[in-house]
Amino acid sequence: MNSTQSITQSEIQSGTQPATQPIYERIYLVVRQIPAGKVANYGQIASIVGGCTARMVGYAMASAPDDSEVPWQRVINSQGKISPRGNDRSSEIQRLRLSEEGVYFNQNGKVDWKQVRWSGPEIDWLIEHGFAPHPSFREIF
Repeated sequence: MNSTQSITQSEIQSGTQPATQPIYERIYLVVRQIPAGKVANYGQIASIVGGCTARMVGYAMASAPDDSEVPWQRVINSQGKISPRGNDRSSEIQRLRLSEEGVYFNQNGKVDWKQVRWSGPEIDWLIEHGFAPHPSFREIF
C-alpha cells in the first residue's frame, strides 16, 4: 500500500480527510472523473460523495458555470433523461454537448444506460481522495 492509500476507513468516516471539503467541491471532484461518452445520475454521484442528496448534486450542477472544468452535462436524472437546468436553453446545450461526446437519446429522450452508464471511479482513486461511498454506488440508477 502506498502513502496515498494509507487513509483508514475510520478517518474517512470521521471526516478527517477530504470529506471536510465544501460539499460542492466534493461533488465537482467526482463529476470531473466522468469520461466523455459516459453519464452518471444525480443519485449515483450523491452515493459516491456521501453526506448529500441527489437534489444537492442537481443544485451543484446547476451552479457550475458553462465554461467551467466541471462536465456538468454528464450528470442526468435516474430515468436517463436531461433535467432542466436554470435557463431555457440549458437542456438543448446539455443534449448537444452529450451528442458531441457520443451519448445519444432515443425518441423518448432517454439514454441507453447499458451503453453509457459510468461505473464510477476506481477504488484507489476513492481512497486517495478520501471517499467512502456506499457499496452499492455502482448499482444506483
